[in-house]
Amino acid sequence: MDIPLPAFIPDNLINRDCMNNETHISSYSSLAIVLIILLLLTMISVTVTGLHLGPFAVAAALIIASIKVATVIIYFMHVKFESLFMKLMISGVFVIFALIIIITFIDYLLR
Repeated sequence: MDIPLPAFIPDNLINRDCMNNETHISSYSSLAIVLIILLLLTMISVTVTGLHLGPFAVAAALIIASIKVATVIIYFMHVKFESLFMKLMISGVFVIFALIIIITFIDYLLR
């Protein structure tokens, strides 16, 4: 099913930000370092699952995954360069997530 597109695109629909030749916010070397850190954290999480820590294996995996998520959000999603309000909102989401995980573990332990 083809949808015909107009030959003329109005000026207000063109994203001008993509058309200028500005440099990236983050350098490629810092992004490569973040990638290496993420790969190391993945290797650590695989190693931890092989240690058979029992009930602590899930907690360790969640902690490592949370560190990886925070790293991706800060560097790859450029939250590092956002306003304080946006940083507080994202931190609030992490606090709510941590509370849900803690409440889930408490519920599991008290059954």
